Amino acid sequence: APKTKTQFGSVGRRIPHRIVHVINQDGESLGHMHRAEALQLMDQRNLKLVLLGENAEPPVYRLMTGQQIHEEQLRRAEKKKASPKPGVYIKELSFSSTIAKNDFETKTKQIAQWIEKKYHVKVTIRQAK
Repeated sequence: APKTKTQFGSVGRRIPHRIVHVINQDGESLGHMHRAEALQLMDQRNLKLVLLGENAEPPVYRLMTGQQIHEEQLRRAEKKKASPKPGVYIKELSFSSTIAKNDFETKTKQIAQWIEKKYHVKVTIRQAK
């Protein structure tokens, strides 16, 4: 199964990569190092390691304070909120003008659910013969 994107935050002591590229809390590169060295540095400075770029070779980790992690999470949440939703979902419902009462109630409940989910709803009423 493909690995899903985890939420931005401290990785703690679980680093699956042997060699990592470490950046300090000021944004300066500390170079490549073994994960044991990175964990030792994290403990010495009383900071947390955060994964920034998993696709890079070697993966990029940054030493951050809890406050920096919190601010970055808020910044990413705001950016995600501001980004437009991918595509507008349009649901279309069609029924006859001679629809039975129960069928009509069922379809109106369905329309209400779609509106709650922020879908655009298009209703077509066909005239009975």
